[in-house]
Order: sequence, then structure tokens, then C-alpha cells
Amino acid sequence: MIVTRLIGGLGNQMFQYAAGRALAQRLGVDLYIDRRAFENYETHAFGLQHFAAKLLDAAPRDLPGMQRESRLNRWLRRFSGGAMRVVTESAFTFDPAVLALPDGIYIDGYWQSEQYFADVIQTIRDDFRIATPPSPENQAWLKKIDSVLSVSLHVRRGDYVSNASASAVHGTCDLDYYRRSVSKLVEQAGKEIELFVFSDDPGWVAENLQLPHPTHFVRHNNADTNYEDLRLMSACRHHIIANSTFSWWGAWLDSRSDSIVVAPRQWFRGDKPDARDLVPERWIRL
Repeated sequence: MIVTRLIGGLGNQMFQYAAGRALAQRLGVDLYIDRRAFENYETHAFGLQHFAAKLLDAAPRDLPGMQRESRLNRWLRRFSGGAMRVVTESAFTFDPAVLALPDGIYIDGYWQSEQYFADVIQTIRDDFRIATPPSPENQAWLKKIDSVLSVSLHVRRGDYVSNASASAVHGTCDLDYYRRSVSKLVEQAGKEIELFVFSDDPGWVAENLQLPHPTHFVRHNNADTNYEDLRLMSACRHHIIANSTFSWWGAWLDSRSDSIVVAPRQWFRGDKPDARDLVPERWIRL
């Protein structure tokens, strides 16, 4: 068995699941998840329950200890032979050694590269099919998206703006990035595009981002229904993503081979972490 630790927003959880699922499939074993961190995590909620993936929770005896671990969990681990071998992500760049890990491993990291699951892409796409039916309002949006040359455009603000430590690491894509991305996409896809804008701060975007194309602001979903936005993004014909794993997955889940994706060249505010392996080579970086 393979166990993967889940933490962070939905995009992070998806990378953590995908790396573990790929490793488990190569070995012909089951993947189990460790979602304990969400018991005391107020920033984001566990979100994989809306996908088709089979979610198996690891037993306490197979898990390493963690802060504020319950007395019952400590007792179970002590008297059951101990937890699995823990492999912690050593760097943000792709580590090919992870692909050849043996059975009986607990992986702890972010694993933000397609290369960790490039050999099982269809499995990951199948697992990340959204099983929860769309609401009537989202169904109407899907119909609209399908009727035009649609482009998803994601603006990530939220804690990238309000949280000083997050802002220092991530920063935000400036308005010029989105203008240049739209121009680049028009060059390749045609002038008749319609933009579908997704953001955790749609009011700010509507006020500040003016683009010479029909623009639709998708405002009705929230943190509890973020999977609905992910479904709408992936339904769009082309994509302009932010420095966000959420819109990364929104673009990646679009399986069309001729889909155009524009991503920011600089993912983090500084040179660290090194994000060279995060954006697939087939995507355009501006």
C-alpha cells in the first residue's frame, strides 16, 4: 500500500493524490490517504470527495505521528508494529527517484509536476472526473461555455494579497500578464473568443481588468462548491491560468490535444522555490 498526506487547497490536494495514485498503480497496490491535517486546518477544507476517485482512509496504525495526535492513535501505532516508511519531498523540482519507490511508503510533499503521473494520465483524468452532478445554474454555464469559443481566465488573489507571508512567497499576476496572455491567445485561436473569468475576488477583477472581448464573470460558486468552478474551467476551449494550482488543474483536466494554455513564466515572487517543472512544456509561458 501507498499512503499520501493531503493538505492545502484543492489544487494541492489533487497533486498529492495524483503522485500517490501513480506510484500505487505502478506497484499494483491500493492508494490510501491521510486527511488528518484537516482536523485543525482552517484555511481550506478537504475537497476530493466530489471526484470519482475511490478514497481509502489509511488506518491509524499505518500513519506517522503528528502534532496534537489523539491518545488513541498513539496507542494504536505503539502496539501495531509502527507506521510506514516516510518519504518527504526533498525539493520543489521533479525528483525521478520518487517514480521507483517501493511498496509500503508514506509520501509527504506537494509533488507539483505532471511528471509524477505522466505515465498514468488517463487514470488521473478518470479519478478526477467530477461525480457530483452540476447544479442547474452551473449546467446553464456549461451550455454557454460550449456554445462559444470559450477561454477560462483565472485571477488568484485571496491570501496572495491579504496574507503577508503568502504574498511574500507567491505574489500575484499583474494586469499586464492577462492583457498579454489574451493577445497571445487571440493570435493562435482567433478573435472571436469569449472570456469566462474565475476569481476569489471577482469584484476587484471586474473593476480593474478591462479586455476588448466579451467577458463573463463567474461569481456564484464559493469555497464549498469550488469543484463546480473547476468543472467550468476545464469545459472551456482554451485557458489563461494564474500562478495557482487550482487553475493549473482547471486547464490540465481539459483533455483536448489542441487546447491552448497560457501560464505565467514566474510562478513565485522570487527565484525560490524553483518552479521549472511545474508548468508542462506544451503550455505557453509569458
